[in-house]
Amino acid sequence: TVLQGIILLPIRAICIAFIVLLAWLFASIATFRHHGKGSVPLKGWRRRMVQTTLSCLTRTLFFVMGFQVKVKGKIASLLEAPIFVAAPHSSFFDAIISALTGMPSIVSRAENLSTPVFGTILSSLQPVSVSRQDPDSRKNTVAEITKRALSRGQWPQVI
Repeated sequence: TVLQGIILLPIRAICIAFIVLLAWLFASIATFRHHGKGSVPLKGWRRRMVQTTLSCLTRTLFFVMGFQVKVKGKIASLLEAPIFVAAPHSSFFDAIISALTGMPSIVSRAENLSTPVFGTILSSLQPVSVSRQDPDSRKNTVAEITKRALSRGQWPQVI
C-alpha cells in the first residue's frame, strides 16, 4: 500500500494542477472584457459559467484530494439568504462550502486578487475586497455587503 501511495501521488498532483488550470481558463473566459471589474455583477452566460464550471471543478478537485462531502438539509436560495456565514473559516476548506452553494461572492483581502492563477479564479467570484491599508476599509466593506444583500438577486450570495 505504501508503494501504491508513492505511485498515485504524482498522478494526483498532475490531476490537481490540471483542474486548477482549467478553473483558471474558465474564470478568464467568464471575466474577459467584462466591464466594471467588481462594480457590476456578472450576468447571463458569464455568471452561469462561473457557477457551473467552477463549482463542478472545485468539487472534482476535492474528490481527487480524497474528500467526499454530502449535504444534509436544504441550501438556502439567494432570495432566502443573500448573506450566509461559514464558520470557522480558517482554511482552504471554505472552498468546499463555496462549491456546494453555487460559488457565492466572498470577502477577501485585496492582495489575494493579484495572486497568479488563483487571483483570476477569485476575481470571477466577484469578491468584496478588503484593503488593510485603507482606514475606511471596514466601513466600505459593510456598505458593499449591504448593497449586495439588498440588490434583490442582482449580485450572488455573499459568504
